[in-house]
Amino acid sequence: MPAIGWKLDEAERSSLLDRFPPLWPDVIADHITLASGVPQDAPLPEPQQAEIVGSISDGEGLQALIVVVGGNSGRPDGGTFHITWSLDRSRGREAVQSNDVIADLGWRRLPEPVPIKTAPARF
Repeated sequence: MPAIGWKLDEAERSSLLDRFPPLWPDVIADHITLASGVPQDAPLPEPQQAEIVGSISDGEGLQALIVVVGGNSGRPDGGTFHITWSLDRSRGREAVQSNDVIADLGWRRLPEPVPIKTAPARF
């Protein structure tokens, strides 16, 4: 089943990768999930303003950027809006583990929010 949310603007993604260097070999860095396991015909979310406000790396193969979408960092399912930035699949890491890492370890706030361009998407 697919997920819905927002994709990062592809042109902006390159500059964001320079600004936030991936710490792990498998770079994801392409979307913010609103809901996963939705029906194929689930409506896409509305366009929203988004900004990166923080980051987390667990030191064990997972890095994520914390995002505020439409003024909120909390997802409807109780998780935190984020972009799984990089991970190490050879260590068994998966993008789905990002919310657990954020919940367990918290995250570091950036000195200034970084506005990002996104578009509603299915992935």
